[in-house]
Amino acid sequence: MNYKYIYGVFVKDLFNEKNILVTGGAGFIGGHLVDKLLEFGSNVTVVDSMVTGQPKVVENHRQNKKYQFVKLDLLNLEKLKTVAKGKDFIFHIAANADIRGGVNNTRIDLEQNTIATYNVLEAMRLNDIKKIVFTSSAAVYGETKAIPTPEDTTLVQNSLYGASKLAGESLIQAFSFYYGFNNFIYRFVSIIGERYPHGVVIDFFNKLKKDPYKLEILGNGKQKKSFLYINDCVNGVFTGVEKSKDQNNLFNLGNNYTIEVDKVADLVIEEMKLKSVKKFYTGGQVGWPGDQPIVLLSTDKIRSLGWLPTTSIENGIKKTAKYLLNNE
Repeated sequence: MNYKYIYGVFVKDLFNEKNILVTGGAGFIGGHLVDKLLEFGSNVTVVDSMVTGQPKVVENHRQNKKYQFVKLDLLNLEKLKTVAKGKDFIFHIAANADIRGGVNNTRIDLEQNTIATYNVLEAMRLNDIKKIVFTSSAAVYGETKAIPTPEDTTLVQNSLYGASKLAGESLIQAFSFYYGFNNFIYRFVSIIGERYPHGVVIDFFNKLKKDPYKLEILGNGKQKKSFLYINDCVNGVFTGVEKSKDQNNLFNLGNNYTIEVDKVADLVIEEMKLKSVKKFYTGGQVGWPGDQPIVLLSTDKIRSLGWLPTTSIENGIKKTAKYLLNNE
């Protein structure tokens, strides 16, 4: 096999023929990570409850002998322990990703994010697995005044989702201290791109498909958000895994500028080739309880390892809208 650097990673040393477990591997981010791991030569086992997983993502790899899919809720620790046996590395991507949902269902983030993460760590401990990638979120920063926000910012939570992700980070660090795990934790801004399943771009898209002449925007439309294209996200994850030699690794991943929600709407409207769309605003500085008026992360730490995003926020939004148009 002709080994080469892909996303800065030397495939032979890190992932070729390694046994990898990916939780949430039928989802948006998890599915793209699985694509790359298979390209690297890994033996990949995906576990996913399929509550929000995409069947097409699973079907893309059904014929690949290096791919195995197990339908599994991570709250089932006994089955998870069995599936994790013999694995070299865990990519823990599965989570409840609906930040707004925690207002009405206060258990979902606790169960699907915090307890599920504990179960993954316990399965690692019992199977002597030493390496984990965990996808956290910019939501852990709450309504911080530190803009752009570095990783060592004091954290005050304004959402149960953010609190559950922070709890997951803490559990990973504690297990790592006790049992010698090597962890890679990534705090993401909103990730966009092909197979994108939820968030402001698809919200606007769905509203405009229903009524192409008007668009409701939550808040005042002036919220400033950073987005990151999925290929750049995957690139950042593998860059950290390859280049950082610390036991505990925490990285922000995002672009180094923001875009107003109002401008996101304009880009979606433009890509859908709509005319005379009238915007309506629900009012207020945020769209919902737990929303952040400004999301801009400092990415100096991951950039110091050689990572740089290659797709602008604007182009990422356009690519996402185009994908939605072609894959309704």
